[in-house]
Amino acid sequence: MTSSAAPSPAIAPARPVLAEVVRSGFVEGLHRGSLVVLAADGSVEYALGDPAAPVFPRSSNKPMQAAAILRAGLDLGGERLALAAASHSGEGFHLDLVRKMLAEHGLTPDDLQTPPDLPLDAVEAESYLASGQVRERLTMNCSGKHTAMLAVCVQNGWDTASYLDPAHPLQQLVHQVVEEAAGEPVASVGTDGCGAPLMAIGLVGLARAFRSFVLAEPGTAERRVADAMRAHPEYVAGTRRPDTWLMREVPGTLSKMGAEAVQAVALADGRALAFKIDDGATRALGPVLARSLELLGIDSPVVSRIGRAPLLGGSAEVGEIRAAF
Repeated sequence: MTSSAAPSPAIAPARPVLAEVVRSGFVEGLHRGSLVVLAADGSVEYALGDPAAPVFPRSSNKPMQAAAILRAGLDLGGERLALAAASHSGEGFHLDLVRKMLAEHGLTPDDLQTPPDLPLDAVEAESYLASGQVRERLTMNCSGKHTAMLAVCVQNGWDTASYLDPAHPLQQLVHQVVEEAAGEPVASVGTDGCGAPLMAIGLVGLARAFRSFVLAEPGTAERRVADAMRAHPEYVAGTRRPDTWLMREVPGTLSKMGAEAVQAVALADGRALAFKIDDGATRALGPVLARSLELLGIDSPVVSRIGRAPLLGGSAEVGEIRAAF
């Protein structure tokens, strides 16, 4: 008798383990993913998993979005441009500058289409709630980017109500910049957590994009974004964030994390890396980033600081999350 059952679909091989969760000497969890390290000439020097497969870079796309805003004609620089490429922590200086930027362009927080949220930084969120405040659009970590997007729409006479529509002129320009920087076509367009269009590219393309920003000619939109982020990293992230530490302590480095455990980094000489942890566990970001920086030859105390991820048992340290490659 011949079976009419359809053949079972092939099961994709599991990606390699990038980090282990070790408690009391026992490995209780694994975080798998893909990673790529580029040499100074842009060639692939080291790879794990499938770094050519498309991923949503999430907020690691923000430098490209900021470059598109500059190309569209908005003249930003310094802290303002860094904030346009930020996943800010919601600290006071972040929120003050967002308010100022909105006012400078005749806008208010009500014009933002970010979802109401608490500050991204846990310390700031606790303080915010303790003061009796509630979730707002302005405190969402992408409010700087959205403010810059709205501002360039006002300047160009573009519709502000639809500024997050993938067909909007600004988002079409973002799409173009992402493809140019990554050196590959966008594989898919989705919607990010903040509501903005999100372009999928491979990790090799993401690392290539960051590399292109640090090596871009001075005065270009890409180089202006890289320079602003590196000069004002606390506006890109916050005072308690690894992106800030890394850009502060390793001169010339461009670094930006993204939600769902994405990270991209480029050094001043063109060496670069990008990785994605499959299960989106941000707790593994630090250890994987630190090990990746070691592969790039970075010898700095900040690497150990970024990589430290202790596990507690009661009030005692009983284990760690550690890189596994």
